[in-house]
Amino acid sequence: MNSAVWEQSIAQLPDWINVIVVDLPGHGSMAEVAVDTLDDYVQALVPIVHRPAIWVGWSLGGLAVLRLAELYPQRVAAAFLVTTNPCFVSQPEWPHAVDTAVFWQFASELEQNQEKTIRRFLALQAKGLPDLMNVVRQLQKSIQLRGEASTQALVAGLRILLETDLRQALNSVECPLYWLLGAKDSLVPSDLAQVLRNSYAQENVSLHPQASHAPFISHRDDFVRQLLEIAEQVRGH
Repeated sequence: MNSAVWEQSIAQLPDWINVIVVDLPGHGSMAEVAVDTLDDYVQALVPIVHRPAIWVGWSLGGLAVLRLAELYPQRVAAAFLVTTNPCFVSQPEWPHAVDTAVFWQFASELEQNQEKTIRRFLALQAKGLPDLMNVVRQLQKSIQLRGEASTQALVAGLRILLETDLRQALNSVECPLYWLLGAKDSLVPSDLAQVLRNSYAQENVSLHPQASHAPFISHRDDFVRQLLEIAEQVRGH
């Protein structure tokens, strides 16, 4: 995906919020920029602002924001992590994630038919929603607005999701972390919300009962309301 996915949400924000949208390397307007690691994303984010800002990261983008907060705390006033998992792949002691086989299947399908694989992935992001096709159309439209990600970036993204484990960062990050998860999300299990609260002392975890993997599209008003609450808290400090 690319930064066009945020456009309708941004339209609902008040004028006092200065919005900067970001295409990660390999995506949208940055499709020609090579990416190999999570820190490649972070290095692209660092020069964008030079004072603490609220960073909103969705899914893989949330990992980039979390890593930014870990490495460059002076750049992050707060992080809003939308359907993000600090460790996306399940492990024996971490069942709150997606099975490794799912990622290998996507990687294999990408090599065979990128367009078909992207369509399947878009449908997976809206799985369980009554207006599934509407959400998929909006995601598809955002891809068309700024261009598709490069194949290299998609493969690298899958590898980053497979290899990244930022659970320990939750204990060391200094800024407030806010989470928005979806109870119907097939990519980030809903039980992660309780684990974040109980095992990682995360106080600001919201689990939307009707949302899937793209709540800022399917339940935009609720997403914007939570973002504004965060912005008001940060401004108040």
